[in-house]
Amino acid sequence: MANILVVDDELGIRDLLSEILNDEGHQVDLAENAAQARAARALARPDLVLLDIWMPDTDGVTLLKEWSSTGLLTMPVIMMSGHATIDTAVEATKIGAMAFLEKPITLQKLLKAVEQGLARAVARLPASPLRATSPLVDFVPEVIMAGSALVATADRGLQSTQSFMLEKPLRDARDEFEKAYFEFHLAKEGGSMTRVAEKTGLERTHLYRKLKQLGVDLTRGKRSL
Repeated sequence: MANILVVDDELGIRDLLSEILNDEGHQVDLAENAAQARAARALARPDLVLLDIWMPDTDGVTLLKEWSSTGLLTMPVIMMSGHATIDTAVEATKIGAMAFLEKPITLQKLLKAVEQGLARAVARLPASPLRATSPLVDFVPEVIMAGSALVATADRGLQSTQSFMLEKPLRDARDEFEKAYFEFHLAKEGGSMTRVAEKTGLERTHLYRKLKQLGVDLTRGKRSL
């Protein structure tokens, strides 16, 4: 998925956003002030930044201006604040911020803003002359029946099949199938629990418990450094 930088001086906010975004399959870097944000921006080149406005050393709007004036505002930036005025939000947008989230941030608004920001980042990239689809989700599933049940799975763009012996107790066969089913959707959705929940019709908490019960690797499909 994406590499997201979260910049906020509140430890609780950083931890909460990191947990949510990691759960969605993203790689998350954290910074508690502008100095750390500059270093993280130079080191990791994030795909998107969540930037708090009010910070003790350099505020988020000033840092945004700095990145804009030096040609470093090459990624979407979403501003966050619990005390900002409308004028501040408008100013940040004029500088180059793509959105503003008011604290406390709801899960739905956070995920929607991140999704829109990443879509904008992808739109800026030049299309490859060979392929325009992501290798993480570009797969060709195939189902074959030949004495045992073969079910397609997607693993980082590679076509594969998994065999299930039918001469097993129903419970064991069902667990094997469900594990392969969820692994398929996790790989297809890049590790996003939210999208897998939507695709499979399960509530996120129930889905998480189900995956744990089946022994599904929850890091499957997530971006690695």
